[in-house]
Amino acid sequence: MRGRRRVFTVAEANALLPHLREVLGRIQELRQKVGKGSDQLKILEVIWGGKVAEPANPDHQDFRKHRIAIGGAVEEIERLVREEILALGVRFPQGGLEHGLLDFPTILDGRWVYLCWRPEEPELEAWHEVDAGFAGRVALSPEVARRMGRVESGDPPDDHLQAP
Repeated sequence: MRGRRRVFTVAEANALLPHLREVLGRIQELRQKVGKGSDQLKILEVIWGGKVAEPANPDHQDFRKHRIAIGGAVEEIERLVREEILALGVRFPQGGLEHGLLDFPTILDGRWVYLCWRPEEPELEAWHEVDAGFAGRVALSPEVARRMGRVESGDPPDDHLQAP
């Protein structure tokens, strides 16, 4: 089904939040590991320059250890994003990985919009137009929440909606 997006209801998106909160926590821990390893590499490079990469260098094993740890953490972040977030139909807006922002594609009155969530929010509290981004967040009222994720009889069928 190339080109089709999952359409979330508010309840479906809220049901995923505990899992997503856990995954984002793991990603944050891995990002910290990458940062610490990068700091250690910078120190070694300041001390030794390019010679730290030479096998005879006394700090070469530490250099290798940090590079391997960073590579493994980056691969795990990529895997988590791909398999635990994107595979669910959830997307990161610009800056989302750094700030833990997630968007859930949905339909409101026949057009694509995003339910927008931050980990510090207990449940979904906002949405925005596809082109509005975080700055265009609108409070999610109960009335609007009821209309989200539903294709009404007068709306175009799901396969004719332009996916964001």
